[in-house]
Amino acid sequence: MTLTELRYIVAVARERHFGRAAQRCFVSQPTLSVAIKKFEDELNVTLFERGSTEITVTPVGQVIIEQARKVLEEAGRIKELASGGKNPLAGPLRLGVIYTIGPYLLPRLVPALMKSAPQMPLLLQENFTLKLIELLRNAEIDLAIMALPLPDAGLMIQPIYDENFVVATPAGHSWEGRKTISAEELKSETMLLLGVGHCFRDQVLEVCPEMARFSSGAEGVQKSFEGSSLETIRHMVAGGIGITVLPQSSIPEKTSKRDLLRYIPFSKPQPHRRVVLAWRKSFTRLEAIEAVRQAIFTSGMPGVQWVDEKIAVQAG
Repeated sequence: MTLTELRYIVAVARERHFGRAAQRCFVSQPTLSVAIKKFEDELNVTLFERGSTEITVTPVGQVIIEQARKVLEEAGRIKELASGGKNPLAGPLRLGVIYTIGPYLLPRLVPALMKSAPQMPLLLQENFTLKLIELLRNAEIDLAIMALPLPDAGLMIQPIYDENFVVATPAGHSWEGRKTISAEELKSETMLLLGVGHCFRDQVLEVCPEMARFSSGAEGVQKSFEGSSLETIRHMVAGGIGITVLPQSSIPEKTSKRDLLRYIPFSKPQPHRRVVLAWRKSFTRLEAIEAVRQAIFTSGMPGVQWVDEKIAVQAG
């Protein structure tokens, strides 16, 4: 039994697919499959039930995989303790970012960090909030940029900025020229939202109660569509399919009357989200976290309200 084998079984449990798990572990599928079969034979147990399209974890597999996660987390702590005396700004930093932040923050953050911490290259990964939390717990990433609320996971969090939500409509929409829009007015429109799994979808549904009718199938919203990314939804809105809600950071800094979209603020109190840094309590490179925070501050993100709090608080 090795740490590598433990990483493999945790990856398969997370991906529910041997091929995707192998890609995540940077090995071939046969290599991963042989290692897992060896692990199962050694313990005389079956961890996974192989189906035609997806695998499921057996009851005994659930128990073993949860323990494997704990072992990997402790192994990560040992590595972090061993690196405690080294330069915290030297060496790669594994950074995770949720999908609705990455495209707008990373092009600004990466150059700023290359300038302020040139010896600390970023190893980037975009994913869903729950996936990033799992990667943090398993010591597969060091730091994540996510949005509140987060499930209790025993992580340390530090606020970075708040950003308002904005209504996006196609040019020529009847709301064009409006100064503000109320959340209640959204119920009469064809709404475009991200699919299930995106935390931004949940945040929009939470802060805009009228839109929650969309998710429950109740009367109120006439029609609705789902998109896989904010950029896909933005193009759908530009095509006149409906309207949507976007975070302020995704809005272009300069707009003109020739644009295919119009952006309208919500009436007060404006719905918003708080973006935070999150990391394991055992992660010792606090200077690296501060370097990322400062790089975000100096990156010039448009339309956000900075939260300058140096002391992290625990979530969970």
